[in-house]
Amino acid sequence: MTGGGAGGWVLGADSGGSGLRVAVASAADTSAALTAASGEPVRTGAAGIEAAHLLEQLLPMARDLLRRAGTEAPVAVAIGAAGMATLGDELRAVLPGELSRELGVHEVALAADAVTAYAGALGQRPGAVVAAGTGMIATGTDLTCWRRADGWGHLLGDCGSGAWIGRAGLEAALRAHDGRTGGSPALLERLEDVFGPAAGLPGLLYPRTDRPAVLASFAPEVGRCAGDDPVAARILSEAAEHIAAAAAAVCPPPSAGDCRVALTGGLFGMGDPLLAPLREALARQLPSARTVSAAGDPLTGALTVAAALSGGTLKLPQDPRLLVLTTPLTHQTGTGGS
Repeated sequence: MTGGGAGGWVLGADSGGSGLRVAVASAADTSAALTAASGEPVRTGAAGIEAAHLLEQLLPMARDLLRRAGTEAPVAVAIGAAGMATLGDELRAVLPGELSRELGVHEVALAADAVTAYAGALGQRPGAVVAAGTGMIATGTDLTCWRRADGWGHLLGDCGSGAWIGRAGLEAALRAHDGRTGGSPALLERLEDVFGPAAGLPGLLYPRTDRPAVLASFAPEVGRCAGDDPVAARILSEAAEHIAAAAAAVCPPPSAGDCRVALTGGLFGMGDPLLAPLREALARQLPSARTVSAAGDPLTGALTVAAALSGGTLKLPQDPRLLVLTTPLTHQTGTGGS
């Protein structure tokens, strides 16, 4: 994906549940990036996402990538982080000044991972992006403001996500175990192959701190059973309706022009067992929209934002929680984003 056209190098970072990924690329063409990754997720403490832990991982990788690129300082940095919207106060307070001091950068964008997922998938055009893996969130913009739907976590939402599908599949399996209606013997068999005796599942699941990931690990089993098991097929059909509803909630109105909807995230690797009912649900709920392939991932999106920021061509709307632009000067004086 082509960047903003300014000279120099830009740095993008993607912080999520599987760790921190960092990339450095030419601002004029971000398609040929140098990348590095850490397998350790950035810690979240009482004050939110820990800036010191993010910097502890980011700075060594950034310096190595900049050295390999033959440059000392990036012209702009964009960091996308899961939880930035609700847990990112410390990052917004600390990162601009530290990145200026440690890397000499003068323009910084701090974004929610939903925004970098959007930029990676659709670039800087209006539309909607559904990012689905363990969780699920839909983000849309008409380039004047952001719209968000779901992303509320596995207890309050993430409807249609991997965790939602996995939990529904396990519930159907336990119904079969109990002899209740609505159960699936096929899913019960898969439960016992994966987790052991069904009666032991609560003891395995409830003490875990990574319960959403454990639930989501069963979603592929639901997909494998869907071709022959009507209960599994119904679960995926309901998931598709939830995903389409989230996309419909954030898609710009028809007056904004052609609405493109992109799907991104590991959940869609399930293939036709989920995608076939999802295409049908989108056609019903968003008949004027056009489903397109995601051009890139959230790390691609971070580079896209950084390159556009460096060239003065950033069109994505600023938002105090979702996308904040800062410079060392504005950060020190508290005058707000650029």
